[in-house]
Amino acid sequence: MKYLVLLLTISSFAVFSQEPEELFWEDMIPKNYIAPQEEVNHDGSMVQQSLNAPVVNELDGKVVKIPGFVVPLEGSSDTTKEFLLVPYFGACIHVPPPPPNQIVYVKFPDGVPIDNIYDAVWVTGTLATQVWEGDLATVGYTMQGIEVTPYDG
Repeated sequence: MKYLVLLLTISSFAVFSQEPEELFWEDMIPKNYIAPQEEVNHDGSMVQQSLNAPVVNELDGKVVKIPGFVVPLEGSSDTTKEFLLVPYFGACIHVPPPPPNQIVYVKFPDGVPIDNIYDAVWVTGTLATQVWEGDLATVGYTMQGIEVTPYDG
């Protein structure tokens, strides 16, 4: 048991000692990828476009910091354990989801307080190029969350 605690302490220190790479949404799209022109649908449907949009494989396993808006999925009134991080307010709720390479599924096993879903935040964590599918969207990236802070623009 003593060795397990020591191992967890060392691994936590390694993750926190690594300075996160600041990413923006355009960094999560491969450089030479040109999104296909898709017809905009105004019938009120929430169909996600560009489901085969590729991710940047070099980001897999990196500790990153990404700005965005929270779409809560799982949690309580005090903390959120799972959420989608999206590039603009209303994505997946009021307007159709963006392509999968523009959504991150974030998980905080112990939960994290989200003060106001109307405000942008920075989310820091370990990014994975792993597909996640939920009721709201198909996602191209997942993240094991470390911290959420207010977006300071």
